Amino acid sequence: MRQLSYTFHTQIGSPGGLLNLSPYRIDSRANGEETPGRLKFGMGVVQGAAPGANIAVPQSGAAPAQFEGIAMTGYTSELNVSGEAELRQHATVGVLRYGSAWARIVEGVEPDYGDPLHLVVTGDDAGLFTNVSGAGTIAINGRFGKERGTAGVAAVDLYDQNV
Repeated sequence: MRQLSYTFHTQIGSPGGLLNLSPYRIDSRANGEETPGRLKFGMGVVQGAAPGANIAVPQSGAAPAQFEGIAMTGYTSELNVSGEAELRQHATVGVLRYGSAWARIVEGVEPDYGDPLHLVVTGDDAGLFTNVSGAGTIAINGRFGKERGTAGVAAVDLYDQNV
């Protein structure tokens, strides 16, 4: 099969993309995950083994103070043979600290505008966002927006986590 067309932009509503041009901050971190493909664009991430240098998918016991932000697409990642952007170990990843972005959400969650933002830190959904608090989630300083992106993606507003 040959490619017949080329695009030069990421589809609107794709995980890890900026939602708009409101003020934002993106820091660079290294992917600290050992397993290829575990960390995905649009996931919430926490400090890795070297805080301030790398990031990881949250695990049980993660605290709100360890939250780094959302893994953002840098528009430079190559697709694997399945057509998915895979973040290699130690690859540099932009992390949205505050601003508006498209984030991955738990399947079946349909947040309303203004709903609180919680990060799942346990199980297969670790790194995804939900509007439901409870065991296995941590509260994040932010809220859901009104927009929906591709399947399993919603707009979120992250606020400064140190406030």
